[in-house]
Amino acid sequence: MNLDNVISVRTNKTVYRDGDRCIKVFNEGFSKADVLNEALNIARIEETGLPIPKVLEVTMIDGKWAIVYEYIKGDTLAQLMEKNPDKKDEYLEMFVDLQLTVQSKTCPLLNKLKDKMNRKISQANLDATTRYDLHTRLEGMPKHKKVCHGDFNPSNIVISEDGKPYILDWSHVTQGNASADAARTYLLFCLGGEEETAKKYLELFCKKSDTARQYVQKWMPIVAASQSVKGNEKEREFLLGWVNVVEYQ
Repeated sequence: MNLDNVISVRTNKTVYRDGDRCIKVFNEGFSKADVLNEALNIARIEETGLPIPKVLEVTMIDGKWAIVYEYIKGDTLAQLMEKNPDKKDEYLEMFVDLQLTVQSKTCPLLNKLKDKMNRKISQANLDATTRYDLHTRLEGMPKHKKVCHGDFNPSNIVISEDGKPYILDWSHVTQGNASADAARTYLLFCLGGEEETAKKYLELFCKKSDTARQYVQKWMPIVAASQSVKGNEKEREFLLGWVNVVEYQ
């Protein structure tokens, strides 16, 4: 297995290309259960028929766990947006359509989004009263069973050379409320300093899904709190700033 060609380096993992295969190698000591769960989630998503790179094997390389999957040659949607700024609105529309396709699927064996959020809120750096309020708000939100990607952003969409989109990185996938996943995507754009794109994205998502903007916004403090337990200090500070926001413009 050739590990000379590095595609990306992320927290706790490095992704390599070896011909028509990608090898995601996790850092030493990374949870075996999390690696196997990620591979299982991808296999389950494959069964929904969504366009994703298929898992080929789970293995160990020099004492580190690795997932091997298909390599899709092409540019990410984020790269295309940067290369062709005049087409950004067109790409954003494609992006939302893809997210709605994902959310049109069900996959009953996936972990539940609400359970994951409840765990994360419990771990958040917030006082007991705020955590209680967030748990209560989360419990009061409608329970859905749609596939939620969990990290849906333009860098996780690859457009192949023949123009077909593929959705990458299913490590955070759950089943739950689509608007919670939309709130997460909105916050990801904001974290990247793209507030204007975030606003356009939310308008498009609400229009295409016939969802009230206020409904997605109700998820913002809950999603921000649950996501604040990871990332760097600056990101945590930004996300925690959303927790007490009740009304949005």
